[in-house]
Amino acid sequence: MNTTLLIISLVLGIVLLTLEIVALPGGIAGCFGVALIAFGVWQTYALFGSTTGTIVLLCSIALCVLLLALFMKKKTWSRFSLNEESDSKVNQLSPQVKVGARGTTISRLAPTGKALFDGEPIEVHAVNKFIDPDHAIEVVAVEGYRIDVVAIDDNRFADQ
Repeated sequence: MNTTLLIISLVLGIVLLTLEIVALPGGIAGCFGVALIAFGVWQTYALFGSTTGTIVLLCSIALCVLLLALFMKKKTWSRFSLNEESDSKVNQLSPQVKVGARGTTISRLAPTGKALFDGEPIEVHAVNKFIDPDHAIEVVAVEGYRIDVVAIDDNRFADQ
């Protein structure tokens, strides 16, 4: 076996093991990485003798431990993590959004979109058809955070 192939297998094994720690959970990349490192060390023992094989083995172990220690630091993980906070909330229902409240659509309700009730944009759900923007609507049901609306000129709900 060629020395270049030994170096490639050792480096590729360490890269796969590092990717397993950082980005690819599941164990497959880590298993291939450990196998490539073991194969590279074994071939080093076979081709270059025990002294060189032991040096390569110890260097591989030291490099893996060093990479593991590097990735266990908090500052390293902060580069990979999302640091922004989302302060948005699902419809915070105000007292004026009750069954029978009337408003105007801001966006197309297909079937979900935004509507304006007393100057406040709220996410609503059209129950019977798509409703275009700037159309008058009326709340027919409020279930938890879901607000069901119909177009005011819709006659299917005239009996209610």
